[in-house]
Amino acid sequence: MGLELYLDLLSQPCRAVYIFAKKNAIPFELRTVELLKGQQHSDAFVQVNPLRKVPALKDGDFTLAESVAILLYLSRKYKTPDHWYPQDLQARARVDEYLAWQHTALRSSCSQAMWQKLLGPVLLGVQVPPETLASTLAELDRNLQLLEDKFLKDQAFLTGPHISVADLVAITELMHPVSTGCQVFKSRPKLAVWRQRVEAAVGEDLFQEAHAALMKAKDLPPLDLAMREKLKAAVQVLLQ
Repeated sequence: MGLELYLDLLSQPCRAVYIFAKKNAIPFELRTVELLKGQQHSDAFVQVNPLRKVPALKDGDFTLAESVAILLYLSRKYKTPDHWYPQDLQARARVDEYLAWQHTALRSSCSQAMWQKLLGPVLLGVQVPPETLASTLAELDRNLQLLEDKFLKDQAFLTGPHISVADLVAITELMHPVSTGCQVFKSRPKLAVWRQRVEAAVGEDLFQEAHAALMKAKDLPPLDLAMREKLKAAVQVLLQ
């Protein structure tokens, strides 16, 4: 069996892995794991990833969890173009720096915005207090400012003149609040131009393909009561 990628394209890190693999013509078998149906808890998937999270990778007898680890594994195994994860010590360190920062910063606020503004009300029937959502959006705005000031600056891409895995991880995160109607790029022309560069670099068709399910998330049907209660417990921290 060749390379298998276990993904749900409603998940932002799954989209980053999907785009990276497709853009670099890496052959893989897509194994869809529907998070909203609880398929990450199935016995079959737990054999692949006991953490019960996507993305996950299976390469023969080798399994791997965590999106950053998967992206870097793919870049090394398939010797993808250097700009994705540069060999130069300091250029690579810049990519590593962003990947280390985003976990508890941009990802957190983007996920909270998605659940509080869209998925909570639509799927779970949970309306968060207006002040909670306002606080989340203010935190998102602070992280967007840091993204501009600390990472993008006056560069073409987040870590330099060429696209890297850092840009894929960032853009897939930002599309979460975009899907809820948040005007992430409207008052930030520098970030808006960066988004256009990233889309052009990966290809608009691939970008839209990867985000098609996300952009239809507002049309998802409510979950049944049993699944709603399970999911509510799992995402409670995102609704606060």
